Amino acid sequence: MKRIRDSIIASGLWTDGLLDRESTPPPLHHSTTPRPATNNVVQSKPAFTLIELLVVVAVIGILSALLLTALMAAKERVKQAECAHNVRQLGLAVQLFVSDHHVYPLAANPDCFKGKFQEHDSGWQGALRRVINCPVTNVVFSQGIWECPAASRPKIFPPNQGWIAYGYNGDGLGTIAGAKSRSFCLGLGGHSPWGLAASGEPVNESEVVSPSRLYMLGDAFTGNDGVIVDGTWGLHRWSGLRDYLGSTKRSMARHNGKANMAFADGHVEAVSLKHLFQNTTDAALSQWNRDNLPHREALSH
Repeated sequence: MKRIRDSIIASGLWTDGLLDRESTPPPLHHSTTPRPATNNVVQSKPAFTLIELLVVVAVIGILSALLLTALMAAKERVKQAECAHNVRQLGLAVQLFVSDHHVYPLAANPDCFKGKFQEHDSGWQGALRRVINCPVTNVVFSQGIWECPAASRPKIFPPNQGWIAYGYNGDGLGTIAGAKSRSFCLGLGGHSPWGLAASGEPVNESEVVSPSRLYMLGDAFTGNDGVIVDGTWGLHRWSGLRDYLGSTKRSMARHNGKANMAFADGHVEAVSLKHLFQNTTDAALSQWNRDNLPHREALSH
């Protein structure tokens, strides 16, 4: 045993009974299994899922619709304000005429060319044209303050069909047949309705009992019982009318179911068409007549 020990020590493989710590360590055995490659790029998730994208598109669509509705409403309010300005200017012209002559303009003056009531021209439009110094042209009553920005002559009208944007309360309450045959009228256009061949006497300013309640002029609507005709007759409440080429629908759309009205005292209001042409109370009917009485019998003549 001693001989074996001495031979191991002599070979340098043993030191104090232990393997030499400075001997070469056994080689490391590396695994031959390949390691997976490391991907340094971080893969991100999509920004929106399909459902999220559809929700965003829907929200944008709703907001756009709300914005468009608001813009359209604002545009209509601007048109109505411009129209009210026109009506106020025409109403002021009537007041100036009354201040000068102490009578209201005749609705029609067929005797003008015979020298009668020259200050009234051939009717209320001509009388106001003189007051505001409008040039005499064929289109003067469809331009400037005579033109409602929310209405225009319908394209479906026959070529010979006239059109006016604003009308004058010449006859007040009545019927379309009676307006051409009665020997009196209840509005401001004279003591004979416009349909007669001869001029009647003008209405004196003292005959208007309640100027703050009497319709004087405004958007050119004539109607009753849910039927409204626009741009053809002027401003009246007449029974016996028929819708003319969609006139009732056009009228309701003009100012969102309202009409700009100038009263005999000069103030302007936006009055609902239902109140103008469907309200049958005494208070509503009397607003058409210069004596401030309802005269509901006039609607049946």
